[in-house]
Amino acid sequence: MSQVSENPFKYSDTNKRYHTYDYYLRKSFGEKCAKITLDAGFTCPNIDGSRGVGGCIYCSGGSRSRGCDGLTPLKEQYDSQREQILKKWTVNKFIPYLQAYTNSYTSTENFEKILNEVASFDGAVMIDIATRADCLEDEKIKILKDVSEKIPVTVELGLQSSDDKTAKLINRCHTYEEFTDCFSRLRLGAPKVKIAVHIINGLPGEGREQMIKTLRDVDKLHPDIVKIHLLHIIKDTPLAKMYGQGKYTPLDREEYINIVCDQLELLSPDIVVERITGDGLRESLVAPLWSLKKTTVINDIDKEMYLRGSYQGIKK
Repeated sequence: MSQVSENPFKYSDTNKRYHTYDYYLRKSFGEKCAKITLDAGFTCPNIDGSRGVGGCIYCSGGSRSRGCDGLTPLKEQYDSQREQILKKWTVNKFIPYLQAYTNSYTSTENFEKILNEVASFDGAVMIDIATRADCLEDEKIKILKDVSEKIPVTVELGLQSSDDKTAKLINRCHTYEEFTDCFSRLRLGAPKVKIAVHIINGLPGEGREQMIKTLRDVDKLHPDIVKIHLLHIIKDTPLAKMYGQGKYTPLDREEYINIVCDQLELLSPDIVVERITGDGLRESLVAPLWSLKKTTVINDIDKEMYLRGSYQGIKK
């Protein structure tokens, strides 16, 4: 028997023992979709002084999208990347993803204008907006509700950790209570909107117990999607300075794989897992360098779940 045929996890038609984003998109839209990252030129309230300065300690000035500068018109960014994708793959459906910085940190009027613009792009079947829990006022949730009546919408909220001590250390500049308040208002005010929550493993001061607690707390909220990240140390960040001074030690490869598998076992099986690791840019990544081999890390998570005879939600 193959790993596929003996896979007990019901939200999978491959060897994956967790609810992958690829599976979710194929079931939702009937085929593979491509995500196109866009940069609308925003900043963040923990960068510009509204809530704090300097941004999160692991952020090198903001999460600019690869290949985007925040100045190029969104349609031009979208069309350029779509053209490059079509040269490599046969894809008919696309997801414009407002990724860089905080994409609701603007006026209500501009937020509505941008969402309606990206929703109209050729081939767009869903739009995705990355933002913060302290930047979604009720008026903007109403806009999300209205747009979601016309096209599927996902809103990504960066939690990283449910521990307020960790949030203060990483300079997130909002509390877990603020996060859960936003989550509830978004769920109630825009029920068709899919909510994705980001968590990061390996944050300073956190051990396995706190990482598991964050996962449990997120599971209680029951978002539609979860992204699990590994903390990368990027050049010219406060985190890189901590690392250089010996004040921070990143997770090793085996630790990370085991923690992710433990988290998957505790996550409700219907929650989509869009990401289980990531890869930093080689030229800017300080550590952990093992993370550059993203595919092998993912493969070893798959292998560990198989060797455990495990799958997402088995310990729920």
